[in-house]
Amino acid sequence: MNGRTVLGRFPAGGPRGSWPAEELAQAARLEGQQAEVVMDIATDMFLVIVRGADTAATASA
Repeated sequence: MNGRTVLGRFPAGGPRGSWPAEELAQAARLEGQQAEVVMDIATDMFLVIVRGADTAATASA
């Protein structure tokens, strides 16, 4: 695998003034995760990811 866990996927063409990917990343950071938002150009989606996360630990949450 590539050493990241995707916490959420959001379409890039969301409503004006809406930042759901940033909101999810902020909530995850408040819980102690090193979440960040990246753009997946191939799918035109914003991904909220945690790099180097153990996928087994986050999948059970």
